Order: sequence, then C-alpha cells, then structure tokens
Amino acid sequence: MANEQHPRVVAVGAGRMGRGIAIAFAYAGHRIALVDLRERSDEDWARLQAEAAAEIEGSLRGLSALGAIDAAQVGAIAERVVYVRASDAPAFLGAAELVFEGVPETMAAKRDAFAQLNLHCSDEAILTSTTSSILVTQLASLVRRPERFLNIHWLNPAYVIPVVELSCHPGTDPAVLARAKALLEAIGKLPVVCGASPGYIVPRLQALVMNEAARMIEEGAATAEEIDKATRYGLGLRFAALGVVEFIDFGGCDILHHASREMSASLSPERYAAPAIVERMVSEGRLGLKTGNGFYDYAGRDVAAYRADVLTRTLGMLRHAGLWQPPADQSVS
Repeated sequence: MANEQHPRVVAVGAGRMGRGIAIAFAYAGHRIALVDLRERSDEDWARLQAEAAAEIEGSLRGLSALGAIDAAQVGAIAERVVYVRASDAPAFLGAAELVFEGVPETMAAKRDAFAQLNLHCSDEAILTSTTSSILVTQLASLVRRPERFLNIHWLNPAYVIPVVELSCHPGTDPAVLARAKALLEAIGKLPVVCGASPGYIVPRLQALVMNEAARMIEEGAATAEEIDKATRYGLGLRFAALGVVEFIDFGGCDILHHASREMSASLSPERYAAPAIVERMVSEGRLGLKTGNGFYDYAGRDVAAYRADVLTRTLGMLRHAGLWQPPADQSVS
C-alpha cells in the first residue's frame, strides 16, 4: 500500500460522515483515503473496513436503484476509496492536499486527531473539520498552521446534498478558502461561506423551524401530518424557488416587520421579535424589490424579467411536485 500513489484527499474518521465524503469524491472520479487513526487489532480493523465498504457500496447501489447511476458503475466508484488503518496513516496524511477531520464531536477527540495531523501532514495541506457543533475559532488553536485551517460542514447525505458550509476564523488565509471552494466545486458541490457562528447557516435556520413545528404539535395547533403537508408544499416549495433573504426582499421587508410585530405580541416576543436590522431597513425605506433596495440592490435590474424568473422557478417546483394543474376547459357552475 505504501508504494501506491497516495490520494490527494483524505477523510479522517471512518464513520458515517467520512464515508459520505468518500462517496462524494469517488463519485466525482477522485481516489480518496478513508483513514482510521485508532489503533485496532487486525480483527477489529477488518471488521471496521468491511462495515465501511459495505455501507459505501450499499449507498451507491441505492443510487443505482433510483436510476442516478448505472449498476455497472458501482464497483468502479467504490474502488476509488482506499481504506487506511492507523499504522499506515502517516504516509497518506503526508501526501494529502485536503484533509477532512471527522472524528467524534468532543474536544478531546479533536485534540488527539489534530495532534496527529500536525505531526504528519505537510505544511501546504489544507486541514478542515467537519464538526457540526464546535466553532472554527475553538479548533484553530489545535492546528500547527491555523492559516490553512477552516471548518467544512457537510449536510447529510454528504454525497447527495450539494451545499457545503465553509466557516473561517479571522486567521484563515483567503487563498486557502478559495482553494477549498474550488476543490469542492470541482466535485459538483455548492460551497457557501459563513463566519464563526454557532449552527452555521442551515442548522441554525432549520433548528428554529423544527422546534416551532414540535411546539405547534404540543399546543394542538396542528397535527404532524398537516404540518408536514404545509412545509413540503408551501414553505419548502417556496424556499426551494427563492432563498430566504430573497423571499424577504420579494415580498417586502415591511411585511416581515408587521408579521413579526403581530406574532411577537400574540405568541412570543423572544421567538418573533424582528431583529434590529429589519427595523432599521423599514425606517430607511429599504423595503426590497418594490423600493429598488433592500438586502439586495435592484438598481439597473430588469424587474419584470426578474419577476418572470421567480415565477418560472416556482412553476418548476410545482411541476416537480406534481401539483400544477392545467386550466379547466369550461366554466364550473
């Protein structure tokens, strides 16, 4: 194994996230090393390797069953994943350009993992953590070259969901961020960048929605089935056609302002009070599309063409959901 050409990409930690990342890169044609840093007996290592290989092949066969890939491609894709036990890890880490740390979500486990990465990875390697809960600013101090470090948070299943969230600390080299984005884009991912803030973007937004859904069930406001119908074909369909901030501008920041005021008074000021930025934008007359400026600047934009584009996106989602109906042939009495 040591004499083979080592992959440029390494996923450290052979659990669910590491396996998903491995599929994503292998699917895009890249060889990737799935590295286990824990010393194990031959029997335990063979068991872990077999388990990881079975899950990766099973996931690919699942894609094949849905027509996403040909059955004949499953084996070739799976073979691009190289399984590496702890004793062989130094050579693979030393050859890596991009490393994804995906060990358990404890500072102790992260500290141990980065101690080994610091020891074996080259000075030019980009080191990342896939953590969903620990801030990049907390982890940067564990890295020998913090300017080459950032968090890269994947959304499950990692090989299906295109968005990958990149979180930088103040010392992250902009060139490193640009290179990480380019490597992800090259495998068909859509990187989005955020600061060192708890919850990144997607988990922070979805936690609010999920908690409010559970609260509505608790209050008896609606059943789980009705909430899911409303979110799949109302909330979700609209936000699949428009981004959340784009949606604010499209309807008007004043609409959000008034809705927040009413629900803050009737439900909970802690949950529904509008943030200061919304109050400020309304007072300044920056209401969005209808005033030419909001979170986005619409100066010089063909508003009619933009509205048509939004309608096209929405109709596309309706047709995809099988909910678009043609007009009636005759009047209904």
